[in-house]
Amino acid sequence: MSTVKEAVDVEVPVHTAYNQWTQFEEFPHFMEGVEEVRQLDERHNHWTTQVSGVKREFDTEIVDQLPDERITWRTTTGDTNQKGTVRFQRLDDTHTRVELVMDVDPTGVAEKTGDMLGVIDRRVKGDMQRFKEYIEKRGGESGAWRGRIRPGE
Repeated sequence: MSTVKEAVDVEVPVHTAYNQWTQFEEFPHFMEGVEEVRQLDERHNHWTTQVSGVKREFDTEIVDQLPDERITWRTTTGDTNQKGTVRFQRLDDTHTRVELVMDVDPTGVAEKTGDMLGVIDRRVKGDMQRFKEYIEKRGGESGAWRGRIRPGE
């Protein structure tokens, strides 16, 4: 399993960055290789991705969500095995640090080779930079979900 870490400072208030991140169906706008995310309910999402010609579908479960602080998830079904946390740190009234930490267990020859070559790290770094551009260009969030999900619920 590989651990990927990346942080980006965005020029929006913490609630704006957090609110936008809760809009999972918007992820294809800034995440490379993500074709679709369907939010099934407050805790579950279905993902369709295509990376290096390999199409994958999998489900994720949010296991911890605290508004303006963090969202933690894990995969529950499919060929992809990952878990991670995105944290939101208020820097000042108009700036936020968004930090993503993911544990990814590549499956298949293409994914394992890509991981060894640093493809996953570069993709996450690019996704975070594209999130920065996306939210700063919008100037505000496209929606929000401010509910609390506690581990073990």
